[in-house]
Amino acid sequence: YFSSTTYGVCGYPLSIFFIVVNEFCERFSYYGMRAVLVLYFKYFLRWDNDLATSIYHTFVALCYLTPILGAIVADSWLGKFKTIIYLSIVYAIGQVLMAVSAIHDITDTDRDGTPDNMTFHVALSMVGLFLIALGTGGIKPCVAAFGGDQFSDSQDKQRRTFFSVFYLCINGGSLLSTIITPILRAQECGIYSQQKCYSLAFGVPAALMVVALVVFIVGSGMYYKAEPQGNIMLDVCKCIGFAIKNRYRHRSSQYPKKEHWMDWAEDKYEKLLIAQIKMVLKVLFLYIPLPMFWTLFDQKGSRWTLQATTMDGNFGLLVIQPDQMQTVNPILILTLVPIMDSLIYPLIQKCGLNFTPLKRMTVGMLLAAIAFICAAVVQIEIDVSRKQLLCLYTLKCTKVHGFIYVKYNSINIEPPFYFYVQIDNVFKYCHLSKISLPSFESQCPKLNCNYLYLFQCQESITVAEDIKPNSAHMALQIPQYFFITAGEVMFSVTGLEFSYSQAPNNMKAVLQAGWLFTVAIGNFIVLIVAELAKLPEQWAEYILFASLLIAVCFIFSIMAYFYTYIDPAEIEAQFKKKLNADDEDDKSKLQKTEVEMVRKDSNKSHDEDDPAKQTKM
Repeated sequence: YFSSTTYGVCGYPLSIFFIVVNEFCERFSYYGMRAVLVLYFKYFLRWDNDLATSIYHTFVALCYLTPILGAIVADSWLGKFKTIIYLSIVYAIGQVLMAVSAIHDITDTDRDGTPDNMTFHVALSMVGLFLIALGTGGIKPCVAAFGGDQFSDSQDKQRRTFFSVFYLCINGGSLLSTIITPILRAQECGIYSQQKCYSLAFGVPAALMVVALVVFIVGSGMYYKAEPQGNIMLDVCKCIGFAIKNRYRHRSSQYPKKEHWMDWAEDKYEKLLIAQIKMVLKVLFLYIPLPMFWTLFDQKGSRWTLQATTMDGNFGLLVIQPDQMQTVNPILILTLVPIMDSLIYPLIQKCGLNFTPLKRMTVGMLLAAIAFICAAVVQIEIDVSRKQLLCLYTLKCTKVHGFIYVKYNSINIEPPFYFYVQIDNVFKYCHLSKISLPSFESQCPKLNCNYLYLFQCQESITVAEDIKPNSAHMALQIPQYFFITAGEVMFSVTGLEFSYSQAPNNMKAVLQAGWLFTVAIGNFIVLIVAELAKLPEQWAEYILFASLLIAVCFIFSIMAYFYTYIDPAEIEAQFKKKLNADDEDDKSKLQKTEVEMVRKDSNKSHDEDDPAKQTKM
């Protein structure tokens, strides 16, 4: 192949343009699919809120676990280029499967608009999500690093510009997809019956992923492809494992104690590597409380989106879809990051306050807790308005050969509602364009739209009157998005900067893996709480999460108070200097020993030459 330096535009290797386009399309594909995912679970697969939330966060957690696997495969086996190619193919297949799983006509044999074999759609979507998690996570640590490989050592300025454009493409792709795919989802499509077009909402991201793969392959001949050189994470894990095993073997009191438990690895590993791992472990210890922040943060795409489905998205000239409210986050990020860096932090510094990175992270966690308190207040307002509507309007009906089952299509009080009518043991499906609600005056405050209600009827169904949409407006969610985004800026951005400043250069990948692992654990916590807590009111769950984060924040603040900031470069320099000094001492001792040996040999040879000292045979 031709080297990437063979062709160039304005001082940049031509190959990086293919990489940038690939990243934009891939991020569009991922965030576009993820934006509508929880609504697909709820309205297409007919799952309840808790199950939809649990599966959503299981998927997100897998997306943050697989980058560790991708980095190891790329650095130790296939190399970055082949890893990106192979996993992108897996990724694209997964997106196509998701699009196919959302075509309701495939199993809609009676052509009533509802899939008759839901197991088929669930199985296909789960396989698709697994492949997507494997693909997007696997290529995550490879693409940026592969782009950096395209620059020579003399192109530091161009490399920095590339990374700025690269991350701009990430934000641009995610922002545009979060705006566009909910619009596609809201359209109606179908062969036999018109339903919400989830297949199109997944199909466009699938097409973009195919484009991303094709673009990346087209530039193949221009890339510089570095050979795999081993993965530092494997070396770190092996060193830590050996230290633990060796410490266990020497647990008896007859063995002398070591200053640090990692020193038990000195029998096999270099002292410099052990010193570097010690610095990393100090930072990783601070990571222990961090998953709780991500537990709250990633619920933007699940609980908060479901909350938005119960609200009025009419902003006058613009009608916002529930899953489009997530775009508030990237918009606020682009606004708050420069404000924080150029105004807020300098102002705090001028006030004489020592606003260290760990203090910023603590404040970020508190802001996320405040965001969930705001979400709880909004949820209370929604519940009050919904219960008022449920009590005001009733469904008047009479018996028709049996019973009528009424299942609400959503928490939101808006058409259409779907009715399953049982006549002579045969279920007939229909839906009403007007809204009808059951007459349960005595139990009205306990009425839950998620459940299936049974009503005895007589001869006919009469709709009392239309019901207006919920009075709670989506604009009420803006404060919670503001606080969660401000918390993200102070927690996430600062946390990565702090982590990188406290670890050696060759250990950045280890810290990146540890950071992604905290995100995965945070998402697992969501599904555990969603399945185990089973709180009767959603606002109570928001308060629970906020309380847990405040408690964790208190623990983190204590850990941060006792943390001592270090300069890894200086420590490494001092350590290397000490090693060099020890080497010089060893060389000096060795030279002295050699001199003594030479003298002894010389004296011995003189004795052998003296006939008087020779032994007679």
